[in-house]
Amino acid sequence: MTKCPCLQRSDILSQKCLLRWIFDKVACACTSYVLTSRKIPKPLVMDIGLYIHIPFCKSRCLYCDFYSTTCNESLYDTYLKAVLLEITMRLCLDRKVRIGTIYMGGGTPSCLGGKRIADMLDYICNMLDVAEGAEITVEANPDDVTPELVGHLVRAGVNRVSLGAQTFDDQMLALLNRRHSAQQTLQAVRWLNEGGIWNVSLDLIYGLPGQTLAAFEYDVHEVLSTHVPHVSAYSLMVEEGTPLARRVARGELTPADDDLSRAMFERMLDILESEHFEQYEISNFAQFGHRSQHNSSYWKGVPYVGIGPGAHSFDGRNRRFNLPDLQAYFKNPARPPHEVEELTPMERANEAVMVSLRTKEGLHLGAFQDVHGCAAFQYVMREAEPLLQQKLLQQTDGRLSLTREGIFVSDMVMSKLMQV
Repeated sequence: MTKCPCLQRSDILSQKCLLRWIFDKVACACTSYVLTSRKIPKPLVMDIGLYIHIPFCKSRCLYCDFYSTTCNESLYDTYLKAVLLEITMRLCLDRKVRIGTIYMGGGTPSCLGGKRIADMLDYICNMLDVAEGAEITVEANPDDVTPELVGHLVRAGVNRVSLGAQTFDDQMLALLNRRHSAQQTLQAVRWLNEGGIWNVSLDLIYGLPGQTLAAFEYDVHEVLSTHVPHVSAYSLMVEEGTPLARRVARGELTPADDDLSRAMFERMLDILESEHFEQYEISNFAQFGHRSQHNSSYWKGVPYVGIGPGAHSFDGRNRRFNLPDLQAYFKNPARPPHEVEELTPMERANEAVMVSLRTKEGLHLGAFQDVHGCAAFQYVMREAEPLLQQKLLQQTDGRLSLTREGIFVSDMVMSKLMQV
């Protein structure tokens, strides 16, 4: 077999040509086989989610504990090649699945720039069986969004963007070491809409140090002013090892107390409900038809493959975790260092309880009994009884779900229903 012509060039390698050559080597090492840009037909067995982790940020946020690095751009192209090689080895030869959703998260995927994102998605959509109309989401920092980036995303088939707004208070953004302004968030939404991407989600954080109820209410109204159809809202968590944790430990910062955080959340529920947003998951709100399909698949137990260092995968029985080590990943992206956890029947039942109760629909009791057995079902029903009486849970149409009051103590409710 002749060498890929790109390998003989001294300039930047052609991604598509290089990866097609790699796939040729893997799939047809003993035959003369020429890959074209046409998709390879595969029999449909099941839809899965594809998550791609982009572990790069231009700066680190005060609160973040996700795996990422602020290394320079010189590694971006190397990383793109590594990711495509892992995808090739793990998915291109599997004719049993179809990609139902694609999600690029991080880190900050948008810092790669529109062309690299488009190149990656072009490869995926040409080499894998991607469902027609599949939801393709890219996370972005507001200040990365430009008309040029939006143009690349649209041409690559991206139909959903998740923007990390966090707050519309510029002083608070500076405190959090966010690199965008409130005005840049508003401009980013406008550019996305003008470019043809209307399915935009905004992230908010509440319970920030020094944040008042009125300030958070202002944030919620600013979100509504953009007319985005999806909102994700998270309480500030002080994660061990983060700059925030160190500043809290030194007494420099004090997050909002539990009562104030709850008041913020309740006020947001009232406002979003009045604007026809449904709380379809504890932290996620959507107008009709705009639920995150990818994230919803996690809560439904749909299998997914995670690509990149720090990414998780789930095949219905086992969990896989790529180790969060970029340099180790570069050494062998075809088989990156990872750990596999085989879930026991009890662990699978507990996980079903946990992810289901996070959703509006809750736990389908009949399906739970069919999959996990009578003993697990009887345990859940026995432990649910006092929670039903306390009105933390409700049972309707054969489902258990959290009440509004139960949402505020959801961790406790879920733990009560989990076997030990």
